[in-house]
Amino acid sequence: MQLCFFEGHQHTNFHPLTLSRPLDDLRIGIFTLAEKWKQALQIQSFARTVRPNLRGVFNPGTIDPQQACLWINPRYLPSDELIQEVKNLNEGTCLQSDSVTIAAKVDGSTSQQWLQQGEPNFNTLLVVQSQPFHCLKHLWDLFQLNGEEIERDFQKIPATDQTEATISQNATFENHDQVTVEAGAQIESKCVLDAREGPIYIGKDATVMAGSILRGPIAVCEGAIVKTGAKIYSDTTIGPVCKVGGEVANTVFHSYSNKAHHGYIGNSVVGQWCNFGAGTTVSNLKTNYSTVRVPNWESGEEKDSNQQFVGIMMGDHSKTAINSVINSGTVTGVSANILSRDFPPKLIHSFSWVGSNVIQPYKLDKALETMKIMMSRRDVKLSEAYKSMMSQIFEDRPSG
Repeated sequence: MQLCFFEGHQHTNFHPLTLSRPLDDLRIGIFTLAEKWKQALQIQSFARTVRPNLRGVFNPGTIDPQQACLWINPRYLPSDELIQEVKNLNEGTCLQSDSVTIAAKVDGSTSQQWLQQGEPNFNTLLVVQSQPFHCLKHLWDLFQLNGEEIERDFQKIPATDQTEATISQNATFENHDQVTVEAGAQIESKCVLDAREGPIYIGKDATVMAGSILRGPIAVCEGAIVKTGAKIYSDTTIGPVCKVGGEVANTVFHSYSNKAHHGYIGNSVVGQWCNFGAGTTVSNLKTNYSTVRVPNWESGEEKDSNQQFVGIMMGDHSKTAINSVINSGTVTGVSANILSRDFPPKLIHSFSWVGSNVIQPYKLDKALETMKIMMSRRDVKLSEAYKSMMSQIFEDRPSG
């Protein structure tokens, strides 16, 4: 069986994160959505529809015309019950809930054509009605459901031999059976890993520096670093090759992002290659305890999230200066720089340079040069395709 992901038109609900990635590349729990579905269906490779501006950065893959293909809406989280319904699909049928297609099973030849066209057409398929399943509808769902997904993903992790990790004798583990430490990982002296309220996953070659306190459920992914004395609270994912310190709660860091110093962030979603200056503090609760309004990326209109706790949704390559303060419900685009000592606007467009009294465009050539330097520090090359993607995001930003 083959696997292909499609986005539909709902990917804009996940801007600014999906300005620079397909939906299936969003991370929640330990894994990305694509990795979850691959694991659940026991399929090694996959294809995906790729928007024109993402081509070259993300591989669409291939489809064998001789083999049937499962088309998956990655906004749906692969529970055991949903996986069973997907596996029961007959060729030529699609699974829907409230008129939204969750999955479809389609012959290889048609699937190949759809992949080449960049969009599937499910109108000719027989519809099978499904019960409701967990579906991501807004960007803040990533942190709202993150703790549940860490626990679900943790159950899928194979048992590991922790002798292949370096664990200090002075580290403390609470509920050790619910802690997994992968090969090459390091847990330094005086760390506390408290898994009484949920599991803790420490990925391959990750490091938890001395004196850090982690309270599960938490995922520290491959190559990530938890800085000395950090306080990491439950429902937090620290993505691959991130560096995170200070105080963090219920936040998803995607990969290669840094919050290495003191300061607080909670109930937030952070993209790739972001950096928080020392002392940056993100408000996640209003002083009147009312629900947080979050600006819509497309219209700018603020919408009630119906959530009491919402911090920041930060697009790739965005940064804050030291001692920055961020209002609850803030949304920043790709390559935004926040330098203001005052609360900046709650909606910051891509390639913006935000000072205390003025917002200016961030010149594309300067932004690309900064990206090149930052990425090279992690031995990642700034490719021409990546430059082209960023140039398109720059061109598409609102004027004025």
